[in-house]
Amino acid sequence: MQRVCLALPTMRACPDTIVDLAEEAAYAVATFGVEVHLLVLDTTEAAEFAKNAAAVASLAPTAGVFVHHLGNAEQRDFLLGVAERSGAAADPALLLDLMLPQGVAYGSCVNRLFLGATALGCTSAHLRNDDFDYQVVDGRKMFPIHHELLSIGKPAGEAVAGVSVSKLDPADADKPVMLVSGSFIGELNVDIGEIKELDPEVYRDLVRLWTPPVWPQEDRDAMVEVSFTGAGDEAFGDDESVLGVPDIWDVYMCNVALDHRAYEVLPLLPSLATLGSDYAVLHALVHAKLPGVIHKRHIVNYYTPERRIGAGFINYQLRFVKLLLSMLYLYPVYGGMIDLGPGMLDERNVLKVEPILDLVRGSAGWDRAGNEHCLDVVDSSYRKLGGKYVELADVVAERRQQLLDEAQEDAERWAVLIESWAGMVAAAREAGLGTGGPVGANG
Repeated sequence: MQRVCLALPTMRACPDTIVDLAEEAAYAVATFGVEVHLLVLDTTEAAEFAKNAAAVASLAPTAGVFVHHLGNAEQRDFLLGVAERSGAAADPALLLDLMLPQGVAYGSCVNRLFLGATALGCTSAHLRNDDFDYQVVDGRKMFPIHHELLSIGKPAGEAVAGVSVSKLDPADADKPVMLVSGSFIGELNVDIGEIKELDPEVYRDLVRLWTPPVWPQEDRDAMVEVSFTGAGDEAFGDDESVLGVPDIWDVYMCNVALDHRAYEVLPLLPSLATLGSDYAVLHALVHAKLPGVIHKRHIVNYYTPERRIGAGFINYQLRFVKLLLSMLYLYPVYGGMIDLGPGMLDERNVLKVEPILDLVRGSAGWDRAGNEHCLDVVDSSYRKLGGKYVELADVVAERRQQLLDEAQEDAERWAVLIESWAGMVAAAREAGLGTGGPVGANG
């Protein structure tokens, strides 16, 4: 029986989301006859953790659905054991810090899900987030797992039968579908809409900082217009799915299924407090020209209130600044992936880690001048906005050297993790994560 992992990382109380995901898991079992492991990796504490645990305990038992709700202590024990048994040259304590750091780390939390899915013996990971809703049509929730399970892991030639539109090159028929994704509707997936309302020109100046600097200005401006918007306010129409080589703009990390042959090769950036650090494996699959499926079961993105006031505002906006700085090191990698194309694939049409690792190592020594300029623009832009953005500019200025150093260190630490990943995957597979319990029990 096919075993899949429906995966949720969370750093807040989200009992309603857990209930929704259990419903999606039950749908998958009833519709496709698979075994679903609902994996909730929870870094909350005390009262918030208790709310999530209560939601898990309240779920009605469902045959074929198994739940695993792991808090900080359980995750730490699992990951340290994996690091110690991995045979990696890196110190186990360093690997543990890359996987479970103190603070928000978008790539790290997904990497933990990847190892958890491997330990559970799953062949695919189906990623969601804790701040989304499903679209509802005629009273039915549009579960993305429907399109994901029709295609994920199959040879593309077989997946043709499960999509409404095929743009598959016949030469790619034997290549596996390792990526199935929808997008999102609703609010921007980066919470900077207020900047656009205050001053559209400042918004353009800031967002332009994350576009490739080698592009012509016209192309950079066009990228600004589509950045962070997803499918916009697109109303749900036909339940269409398209098979072919996806466009990177059509994939979204919180509404995606990945085959294990992708995430067991390439981990995501372990960058601390950096938006957008969880997309590297999607870039690798798309730029390698592997076929994937894009569907329209977009999730509905919404914001949680803590990111808009006080310390929460400062912390969130610093994650955006770190996103801008990270691109200095990511664009050489992504550009190299584009140049390599199918050259990133082995004879089985699976990603090869060596050429990607070479790109990552090469990017770590990139000249910082671009990021010096980036912070200059950030400072002047925030001060133009006034109000709380002046305070934000002061914080960025105080941490300028730290931010520059961290951006480079993140690239270096990613290389360490990639070098260690194969051993960690093997150790996770050997260790397992317990059989879990049916929905309604804490695994």
